[in-house]
Amino acid sequence: MGIRVALAEDNTLLREGIAQLLERADDIELIGTAIDRPTLEALIEEHAPDLVVTDIRMPPTGTDEGIQIAAQLRETHPEVGVVVLSQYADPAYALALLDGGSEGRAYLLKERVSDVDELLAAIREVATGGSVIDSKVVESLVATKRPSANDIDRLTPREREILGEMAQGKSNAAIAASLVLSTRAVEKHTNSIFSKLGLSEEIDVNRRVKAVLLYLAAG
Repeated sequence: MGIRVALAEDNTLLREGIAQLLERADDIELIGTAIDRPTLEALIEEHAPDLVVTDIRMPPTGTDEGIQIAAQLRETHPEVGVVVLSQYADPAYALALLDGGSEGRAYLLKERVSDVDELLAAIREVATGGSVIDSKVVESLVATKRPSANDIDRLTPREREILGEMAQGKSNAAIAASLVLSTRAVEKHTNSIFSKLGLSEEIDVNRRVKAVLLYLAAG
């Protein structure tokens, strides 16, 4: 059985175009399409897809329905992956998407939809619990914070390990339990991570997610 995908996009031409791309893939089954958040929610409840591909802005408010759906699914259907399509390279949207962890989440710019292989690769990655963040979004983040391209490489093996745990949405206490460390030791390592990545002046929730973004971008 292929990856069962629900698609939400209010632009008719784009929705039909993406639907045709998905239907041509041998390992993907398009189980339905939606034009707004309520329709998408009903589709999810009725068909229980493996993954949702959604526009970031849809009716009824046209603000950040895609991000809201992703957050909602993390609570109600944590097994469902989400690929958010957006025309905005603003890192704030990606930060919001990854606020509860990066597992099973992707943020792609709509201009990438024309690259069929890139879209399908993102769907397959998310379906296996992975994460994909559009390179332009990461470039925008890097331009804002201006960390060195080699900053991730400066992290110690233990710091990279802790950052990997952080990418799963774990708190310091949960990381400490997983790695058999004291919470104080984890806090020391996370502060070092933030410092090396140039995120020391951010509030904690933002710098944790931004650190994860840079980690994912570095592979």
